[in-house]
Amino acid sequence: MNYIHITQENIDQEHICCALGAKSYETAVLEKKQWLRQRMDDGLVFYRLNERAKVFIEYMPAEQAWVPIHAPNYMFIQCLWVSGRHKGQGHSRHLLDRCISDAKERGMEGIVHIVGKKKLPYLSDPRFWTHMGFTIMDQAEPYFQLAVLKFSDQAVRPSFKPNVKIPLNEQGVVIYYTPQCPFAVGMIDSLKCIADSFGVRFHAYKLTSCDEAQQAPTVWTTFGLFYDGQFITHEIMSVGKFENLLRTLTIHPS
Repeated sequence: MNYIHITQENIDQEHICCALGAKSYETAVLEKKQWLRQRMDDGLVFYRLNERAKVFIEYMPAEQAWVPIHAPNYMFIQCLWVSGRHKGQGHSRHLLDRCISDAKERGMEGIVHIVGKKKLPYLSDPRFWTHMGFTIMDQAEPYFQLAVLKFSDQAVRPSFKPNVKIPLNEQGVVIYYTPQCPFAVGMIDSLKCIADSFGVRFHAYKLTSCDEAQQAPTVWTTFGLFYDGQFITHEIMSVGKFENLLRTLTIHPS
């Protein structure tokens, strides 16, 4: 199978899979590429299928990952995505094997990845990971799980950091996000306009460093939406879906 290794040298010329079809978010796509370029200095690796398709893997050392997990000397898989007609062709296994081989060559203790309790948008289906030998070693409400593949019994047991289990003390809509996803970046202004029309307080925190992300109150730092301190969803919302959500949470002004 022919995969391309996306590097700092070729990232400007190559597409980055998740941004395919995101023409309305061109600025956000450039920001995503810049974020990837900087993370490559921290050890991020990006492979994708040599086609115009959403078939790729992103991974990096967990200590440098922009997620609130404790997994010293583990590799963190940020995203493994195989979509459309390319499903069922072994791409997930091949890309995962590349990550495992790389981690072992670096002398790491294992692999970690965030999944959902069930198949959810943007989150991996846990069944694939358990089939590949991963074990669920920690959970965070309402549906996040930490899938772990340990290379030895002596390896440290990874976990979510305590800050994701502390209630958020802030009213209205609060969103935490990073440039990891161009769709998240591209939607913030639109969501704020909708919240304003409902008379709902809105605050978006853009996480701009690994330390900020690791101390965030949400497991899924790409996008985490809270309302009156309660975590609502990690799903990046369209304007219509956000409007419907606010209608269930509050009363639209007459």
